[in-house]
Amino acid sequence: MSISYKIAGLALAGLFNALAAGSALAADLEITNPWVRGTVASQKATGAFMQLTSKSGVSLVGVASPAASIVEIHEMVMDKDVMKMRPVPRLEVQPGKPLELRPGSYHVMLIDLKKPLAKGEIVPITLQVEGRDKKIETVEVKAEVRELTAGAAPAMQHKH
Repeated sequence: MSISYKIAGLALAGLFNALAAGSALAADLEITNPWVRGTVASQKATGAFMQLTSKSGVSLVGVASPAASIVEIHEMVMDKDVMKMRPVPRLEVQPGKPLELRPGSYHVMLIDLKKPLAKGEIVPITLQVEGRDKKIETVEVKAEVRELTAGAAPAMQHKH
């Protein structure tokens, strides 16, 4: 085997090892059922939802998407009989315990949408995840847009 093949093989092995090390955190974060609530023409904000699971525990510390100018991690809480929504700086994904981002609870808020989102479109979302070693990695998610009424609590759904 010539020296150039050996060098190329070593370079590829090094690249593979670097990619494997870099994806260890992403492999520890399982993302299931990602989706975004559809919008109407004049609507400028919507929510994204998914389930996050980690074997060793990670923190969701940031979110981004080209679909909106502002993307934040939000929570909804009851405060004296009033439902309030507010941004949170991070969400902890406890080891082995699924964290559900769902309507009426924790979710990703897409604010100042670039365009209306129609059922069937795919919205790319980047999650910034901090591992136990405090290293921040990014994980790409493709979330399908569902109908405007998708996931609404029964009290929130309109019936005619």
